Amino acid sequence: MLAAIRSAAVLGIDAYDVTVEVDAAQGLPQWTIVGLPAGAVKESRERVGAALVNSGFVVPPRRMTINLAPADIRKDGTAFDLPIALGILVATGQLRPECVASIVAVGELGLDGSLRAMRGALPVSRRVSLTLGRTLVLPPPNVAEAGMVRATALAAPESLRDLVAALRRGELEPARVAAARTTPAADSLDFADVVGQAIAKRALEIAAAGGHNVVMVGPPGAGKTMLARRLPSILPALTESEALDVTAIHSVAGVLAPGDPRVVARPFRAPHHTISDAGLIGGGNPPRPGEVSLAHHGVLFLDELLEFRRHVVESLRQPMEDGRVVIARAAIATAFPARFTLVGAMNPCPCGNAGDPARACVCAAADVARYRSRLSGPMRDRVDMHVPVGALALASLAARGEGEHSARVRERVERARARQLARYAASGEIAVNAHVVARVLQTLGGPSAEARALLTGAAERLGLTARGYHRVLRVARTIADLDDSRGMEMPHVAEALRYRTESPTRINAEAFANVSSQ
Repeated sequence: MLAAIRSAAVLGIDAYDVTVEVDAAQGLPQWTIVGLPAGAVKESRERVGAALVNSGFVVPPRRMTINLAPADIRKDGTAFDLPIALGILVATGQLRPECVASIVAVGELGLDGSLRAMRGALPVSRRVSLTLGRTLVLPPPNVAEAGMVRATALAAPESLRDLVAALRRGELEPARVAAARTTPAADSLDFADVVGQAIAKRALEIAAAGGHNVVMVGPPGAGKTMLARRLPSILPALTESEALDVTAIHSVAGVLAPGDPRVVARPFRAPHHTISDAGLIGGGNPPRPGEVSLAHHGVLFLDELLEFRRHVVESLRQPMEDGRVVIARAAIATAFPARFTLVGAMNPCPCGNAGDPARACVCAAADVARYRSRLSGPMRDRVDMHVPVGALALASLAARGEGEHSARVRERVERARARQLARYAASGEIAVNAHVVARVLQTLGGPSAEARALLTGAAERLGLTARGYHRVLRVARTIADLDDSRGMEMPHVAEALRYRTESPTRINAEAFANVSSQ
């Protein structure tokens, strides 16, 4: 007898339909699984066989042929255990075919027949929601994650025995989905903890408002890491659509929290500088998302930026421009979203004391040049803002006062982002300033004649590339949004130019001098 059970698998962060076909024929007792199964799928023979027997079912001595269609896509993971078990029960006459006609089954089986958690429940739930009249049957630990898609009917039995009993009765009990947490838990990290560093705080506020990439340069102990770790506290909360995207990526990667897997706070990823390019960008077989995708809609923090291997940092070029990563293999290419805000922290020289008035730098000029060349010109060009972070005097730490709290800064950031969404909605763009098309940027709320003259003169004098020109323009537009200005004026462009290279004071002076001489 032939049985067919609907299931699903994940490719990238999207799911696709899989039909698990089981044929129980006369012959020597053996199980054959076809359809490009990976190792974990092949091992399901032992798990499913033991689960069936321990759940009180019969596994007759038949020749079992199990096909995972479509057969030209490699299948991986343990989520096919449940549909294979149901297929065997239908093929051997222990369960009527009509009982499984309206379900989509996924989940790993324990040897005792219990249903265990799987990866990728949210993408599967999204896929099932596109088809009316079907119920997704999945393990209980995955209910909260899959329940983020409200249009999907869910059932989560504790074991295979409970599921078969409910299917025979025709009374599949709907799963209870706990109320979704809409706001992130309170974070103890606050901008008020940071003493001084007004320039760096202002730069991070601009970066949060417009989604701009930032590199902070300063001596050890100046507070670069402290500032970066507080950036998420001033970012707006994730929208419902963004939360679904982020949760789907974390689900596929298998890094969701076991208690409440729904991601409601913007991600903050801080990989160690020994990370490989596959760990940062993604890779493996099958491909898994890397740190750039896990930071989607959030922050990717690279501390000690120049200690990362050069080819690893260079691999960030494409995701910084395109907002996604494409991992190509011989058989298939997998795309992962990667729209993140890059925050880097680096020392000005090998000893870290260059530019510090209190400590003398012992590095030779050639050593400093060699050290800074670890970050290539094209990568520097993709950074919107270079921010100096100077060392603080110990006296200022002892006489500290109460700084501005993250909540107040976040209010300004949210207002600035709301202006961007309203401005670009008519043009079909749903983006912050850092990612909007240059043509749209200059058409809607572009610079005044004086601001354009300042920017053009500074770009020629400083040798900015076309990319650098437009990045300055985007930062200036964000500064104008924070000032609640409809257009870009000279002060907005001048401040944006200050952040363009690692010597902001020199840039600002040269830019004004250039315009004044015209």
